[in-house]
Amino acid sequence: MAIARHPRQPELVDMPLEEIMDKYVSRFKDLTPDWDAFADANIDGYRRAQHRFVGAGASGKHEDSTIVPAGNFTLSIMLVPPGQANAPHTHEVEEIFFVLKGRCVVFIEDEDGNRLSSELGPWEMISCPAGVIHGYINQTEEDVYLQVMLGRGKPETAGFTDDSLFQNRERHLNP
Repeated sequence: MAIARHPRQPELVDMPLEEIMDKYVSRFKDLTPDWDAFADANIDGYRRAQHRFVGAGASGKHEDSTIVPAGNFTLSIMLVPPGQANAPHTHEVEEIFFVLKGRCVVFIEDEDGNRLSSELGPWEMISCPAGVIHGYINQTEEDVYLQVMLGRGKPETAGFTDDSLFQNRERHLNP
């Protein structure tokens, strides 16, 4: 007989294994890409789609019933078409960009506009510390797929450095 060395979370104590499996498995083929996941995602140059797996990430769409519930982190896959990016931003927690397919340029910058960039390819990543301005851009002719993780189950929406985006950062939540 197997022995669980750690207790189940309270909401899972009496849940049958079939329900746990159903609730905690997510398949890419079943997900609908969200092209309006962020306040900047409908602006040319920042167009990208979020495929939510665990939690809503920084989209703020925490009520999405199709995602695996988040505990202490989120996990999404971003589809970034050629020439597209995300706007420079910060988070209250760390964020990881892990390249699955394609190549993209990641950057960090300071409040004076000094920027350092690095091109990443498949199976390469950057971990962006909390409070450090960061982002990415696809400067190639092919789609890029990034795995994105944030270090909180329900992180705040992105803290865009562009004040107009920051003031309108929840536009996509109230269409």
